[in-house]
Amino acid sequence: MCVNRTKSMNKIRALVLVEPGKTEVRAIDMPQPGDGDVLLQVSRVGFCGGDLNGFRGLFELQEYPNVLGHEVGATIVDAGPNVPVSFRPGMRVTVNPYLNCGRCISCRKGRPNACQDNKTMGVRRPGAMTRYIAVPWEKLHTSDALSVRELALVEPLTVGFHAAARGRVDAGEKVAVIGCGIVGMGAIASSVNRGGEVIAIDIDDAKMEIARKAGAAHTINTTKVDLHEALMQITDGDGPDVVIEAVGHAATYRAAVDEVAYTGRVVYIGYAKQPVAYQTGTFVRKEVEILGSRNCLGDFPDVISYLESGRFPVDAVISRTVSLDEAGAALADWSANPGPITKIMVDLDD
Repeated sequence: MCVNRTKSMNKIRALVLVEPGKTEVRAIDMPQPGDGDVLLQVSRVGFCGGDLNGFRGLFELQEYPNVLGHEVGATIVDAGPNVPVSFRPGMRVTVNPYLNCGRCISCRKGRPNACQDNKTMGVRRPGAMTRYIAVPWEKLHTSDALSVRELALVEPLTVGFHAAARGRVDAGEKVAVIGCGIVGMGAIASSVNRGGEVIAIDIDDAKMEIARKAGAAHTINTTKVDLHEALMQITDGDGPDVVIEAVGHAATYRAAVDEVAYTGRVVYIGYAKQPVAYQTGTFVRKEVEILGSRNCLGDFPDVISYLESGRFPVDAVISRTVSLDEAGAALADWSANPGPITKIMVDLDD
């Protein structure tokens, strides 16, 4: 359900996830940047799978009520006195939406993406689905070549790029990516970029056609063919060297371990919504490496450079663009029928 509220002179409008299944467009305070902050005019924000699961009440980290949004394409409006002069009004930027504590063991090890007290915009602190936000300059990444629409794709692609890095995908390896949503597309693109031979796996032919455009060499629709038999044929009976799970389902969690090659690597991105039961002997006998992958770690520049190359099918992955007033209904529609959607983008300029 989406309810609109009017704004006052000192207010701006924002999409708020009030509770599971309910959104509202509310009036919130105009942000007041600090000395080290940059004021951004937001043009595009993407919905992510976390937003969907938060709407469904299935995301354990989601806090309510909260302004949604952390996939940002924006323009600098103003900068505080302690912001480097290289950040100028009019520059197009995206935002690293993660805030780490700097104290936990992950942070001390130089892996802040896995911070035990991570606060992502739109999840555990206010997000970007509003006209103006203020962020520390250190969280900005700029590009003169990319549009605000392309910049709003950077963050979800970084999650897939990080997963491929976690899996140490190398040239010549066969890499199976289960799930062709936007994060899976990032894993596909990164694996191809690293020289991998990618097998895209999904239940939707349209998404797998997009995966082909992103560089996948093979596609498997598991509603039409047997996954194991198809993988055995493609890999000459070995199984994939790396399997990246980007769905978050108990069945695909198990399939990743069952199908990966002996001495292969499995990378999990998706959050399974229920306990997963394994035949543990499978990954002991295979001596499989099982790796979790959370958020991203230094992947923003790589993704920006990749998008600037023009090799990613930007138009194909954006399934729908809506206004702020339409955003809540679009999120509800996605929840009701997720299959055809790769990426919904909210146009704040509309």
